[in-house]
Amino acid sequence: MSPSSRESASEVAPPSPWEEAYARFETPAEERRKFLRRLHLLGAEEWPKQSQIVEIFCGRGNGIHALEALDFQRLEGVDLSPALLAQYHGRAVTHAADCRHLPFEDSSRDILIVQGGLHHLEGLRDVEQTLGEVSRVLRPGGRFVAVEPWRTPFLDLVHWVSEKPLVRRLSNKMDAFATMTHYERDTYERWLASAEPILALLAKRFTPERQRIGWGKLMYVGTPRRR
Repeated sequence: MSPSSRESASEVAPPSPWEEAYARFETPAEERRKFLRRLHLLGAEEWPKQSQIVEIFCGRGNGIHALEALDFQRLEGVDLSPALLAQYHGRAVTHAADCRHLPFEDSSRDILIVQGGLHHLEGLRDVEQTLGEVSRVLRPGGRFVAVEPWRTPFLDLVHWVSEKPLVRRLSNKMDAFATMTHYERDTYERWLASAEPILALLAKRFTPERQRIGWGKLMYVGTPRRR
């Protein structure tokens, strides 16, 4: 089967422990509301409605649903997990693919979005490769939009609380958060410890339009630098 086609149910592997925790952390409706709030903060109302938009690391597609709710029509999603992609039901075209090797032609899309995906990559070389692919695929004047975890006092507090056994017993959400952190700890901790190199990689590829750090998140919008 082509990697750009939707996987059939019979070909989808059982969810991993991380994916099971992800499903417990937020309901689809909660996640869509979160993504909508973020899109408002990132200025999505100003984007042309005919923009060709790709969400990379799109998971089960709730970020795509949020874009649909804002009347964007030309939507695609990319994720490495067929199991997560199989949970999306909508008009967008989805691709099971590695975001370090995007299945799109040069200068062919207007906006690429990632919400909580880059920190899953193994290291800075993979981040750089993914950002290079994003830059390659974006049209001149296009936008790269990123929301990623960022080390702040608030995030450190959340991690401290989520590791308390009593908190985990009382809160399914906190237990799910701690479980996800456990299964992605190596890549996650490397990401959180690499703030300056990551910002340098972004600056190498993009000119920032919006950049905000707070409440444990980096929220970023940039346009590709001239090649």
